[in-house]
Amino acid sequence: MSTLTIALSKGRILDDTLPLLAPLGLDPAGDIDRLLRVPARTPGVSLLIIRPTDVPTYVEYGAADIGIVGKDVLMEHGGAALYEPLDLNIARCRLSVAAPKDAPPRNPLQRLRVATKYPNITRRFFAARGEQVDIIKLYGSMELAPLVGLSDVIVDLVATGGTLKANGLVETEIITPISSRIVVNKASMKTKTAQIQPLLEQLAQAVAARAAQG
Repeated sequence: MSTLTIALSKGRILDDTLPLLAPLGLDPAGDIDRLLRVPARTPGVSLLIIRPTDVPTYVEYGAADIGIVGKDVLMEHGGAALYEPLDLNIARCRLSVAAPKDAPPRNPLQRLRVATKYPNITRRFFAARGEQVDIIKLYGSMELAPLVGLSDVIVDLVATGGTLKANGLVETEIITPISSRIVVNKASMKTKTAQIQPLLEQLAQAVAARAAQG
């Protein structure tokens, strides 16, 4: 039987994913703090520990058969080349527009400047309302942009809202709820069905059991 490769997102998603994988024997059997590729406890399964933004690419091009990644990354990347069979309902948050709480009323004739690391989602969101905006691509410290006049608003992930509040920002609109999803390479789904389908069923049962527990 060929090796099954699963790409896992580093960070919060990984922390939430491991408790789901452990009962299935799919948790790492190596040091994930130092290694980027480690075997799972179940023989024949290899885990890649990579940046969330890279997960769809690894899966799309077949370097991984399965991936676990946030819906925000899929929406930004474009997930048409992947199967998305399961919402794991973990690492939940929301993608929102936020602005300074004391911002003056906006001039409707002035183009809005939006700082974000999600330019594609942001452009589609505002375009759906018939509004063109100037998008400023940033990779971090998003909350700083409106405070120093770089942008009028930001589009970013919000979990508790604590960071926004600490920096004098408030959510003005929620674009979409976000959670982590399973994605599968389309060719792998055909050639490794006997390995992938039982795994998907087990994960679906684990998600349902977790939801039942509240």
